[in-house]
Amino acid sequence: MGVKVISDSTCDLSQELVERYNIDIIPLHVVLGEDEFLDGVTVTPEQLYAWSDAHKSTPKTSALSIDLAMDAMKPALDRGDEVVSFAISSEMSTTANVMRMAAKELGASDRVFVVDSRNLSTGVGIQAIIAAELAQQGKPGAEIVEYLKGVTPRVRTSFVVDVLTYLYRGGRCGGLAALAGSALHLHPRIGVADGVMSPGKKYRGHIDKFVMAYAKDMEKELLHADPRRIFITHSGGDAETVVPMVMDYLKSLNHFEEILVTRAGSVISSHCGPGTLGLLFLDADEE
Repeated sequence: MGVKVISDSTCDLSQELVERYNIDIIPLHVVLGEDEFLDGVTVTPEQLYAWSDAHKSTPKTSALSIDLAMDAMKPALDRGDEVVSFAISSEMSTTANVMRMAAKELGASDRVFVVDSRNLSTGVGIQAIIAAELAQQGKPGAEIVEYLKGVTPRVRTSFVVDVLTYLYRGGRCGGLAALAGSALHLHPRIGVADGVMSPGKKYRGHIDKFVMAYAKDMEKELLHADPRRIFITHSGGDAETVVPMVMDYLKSLNHFEEILVTRAGSVISSHCGPGTLGLLFLDADEE
């Protein structure tokens, strides 16, 4: 009996990484007007941005369907394996509950371990990779989930936003803060703690200036991070142009064994918009 690791599509792991760690992905839903799409399957962030700009509206997103969750779990269960399944924070989506319902429908609640990541994007992906590494070592599902209880609070997720329009339209930050930020050309740092997003320091200037300022402000945290890996996760747009600058800065710290660059999928991009970039890693405390 082995363990199959599954995650919803908000983990934003690249195809190379899901293949390397044998992680299956279940897509969430993205709704553009009257049309519904599957994140990472039938819609791209570029299509999403074009639709949003044309309609002056924010795409809607919804949790994965129970049918897709069951379809993802069933092959592993039929092989006699256990499943460890990751979901975006339950404060942001009902996905974790859908996964639990899928396991119940399959009569496998005792073999499916649903992990509420209390996070988003590669903050979920970090946890899924750790679970996959433990599964490759032959650890059982219960032991993996128990280990993850000490990992989840150590995930550090933050990002800086170029345009506040998407956060404003989607209700992800206060309307007054969004309007004031737009008027003053501010670019807020958004952090994730206890499963929810909250604003932090605000930056000014062009994207190459504020992104580097954000990264350098984190130097103390970065040097205290688990050195195994760090993610540079971005949502396209002008953020792509500054990724090499951030990569060079992280390399100059001589701290991380692996610096991974990933692109945010359509669900995450629908809320943060183009030009967003984040650094996501695991704090080394309590290792």
